[in-house]
This record gives sequence, C-alpha cells and structure tokens, in this order.
Amino acid sequence: MSANLTEGAVQDGAQAAFNVQKIYVKDVSFEAPNAPLVFNEQGQPELNMNLNQKVGKLADDVYEVVLGVTLTCTIGEKTIYLAEVAQAGIFGLSGFDEPTLDAMLGIHCPTVLFPYARQAVSDLISQGGFPPFYLQPINFEGIYAEGLRRRAEQVAAASEGSTVVSEGGNA
Repeated sequence: MSANLTEGAVQDGAQAAFNVQKIYVKDVSFEAPNAPLVFNEQGQPELNMNLNQKVGKLADDVYEVVLGVTLTCTIGEKTIYLAEVAQAGIFGLSGFDEPTLDAMLGIHCPTVLFPYARQAVSDLISQGGFPPFYLQPINFEGIYAEGLRRRAEQVAAASEGSTVVSEGGNA
C-alpha cells in the first residue's frame, strides 16, 4: 500500500511511501469482577471509552503505533466489565516532511488499526457473556486536529508566561 500526497509533503523530491508491515495485538485484558452476580443486574448500563496512542520509532522510516482502547461498563457504582485492547502495527513511512509524517502517524496509522481493535473489543465482550458491543467509527483526523490545537495553546501560554529580562550591558 502506498500513499501519494502533494509535493509539499514530500522531502527533497523523494517518493513518499507508506506501507503496513505487521498488525498485531500487543496486549489484551477482560475483567468481569462481579460475575456471575452481575448477569442479574438491573438498570441502564453506562459505557465509558478511553482511547490512547503511542508511537515509537523502531528504525529509520519504521514506526510502531499502538492504539489503546479501554471500555468500561458500569451500572451505578458496580463495574460490569472492563475490556482493554492494545492494537499495534508496524508501519513503513518514508519520504514525508516532518508535519506530514506526524499527521500520518496520528491519523492514518490509527485509522488502519481501529477496525482490528474494534473487533477485538467486541469479541472480548461477547466471550465474557455480554451482548455484543460495536464501537462506532472514530474521527482520528478530528482528534489529531484537537491535539494540535491544544499543543499550540500550551506553546502560546508558555511563551506568554516566560518573559526575558535583560539586565545591563557591557560598557
């Protein structure tokens, strides 16, 4: 699989290339701490999802991206189940300028990994004896844009908070 992007995204006229080298489950966990009594619980379940992403450089132009999905289901104060999946992939990315490389790692790679993570979470929940749950699609581009906005705000706040005071000069 290869990605063709605009000329501005390519470094020094090199051909930009993107490829998936491997997709795998790095870590998986399922807990139903109150089973079997929880199967008789009455009430409206509340679901809380947490997403996280880690990127590591393995070699020149080779990156590991890990998409973490944690889904917690509760009724009142009681935990019904907790499903955690760390879906990982090894990706080859070459010929991209720094901002485009950052965007590929923050948007495109997790988009590739998400269907695998969604299936793993769904399977865990079903195998735990609960009705299937299907995670809705995630807009990784929107999440990435929000992260960029937050980083820009932090940089702006840090630069406003630090003032340079110059004392005396050489005579």
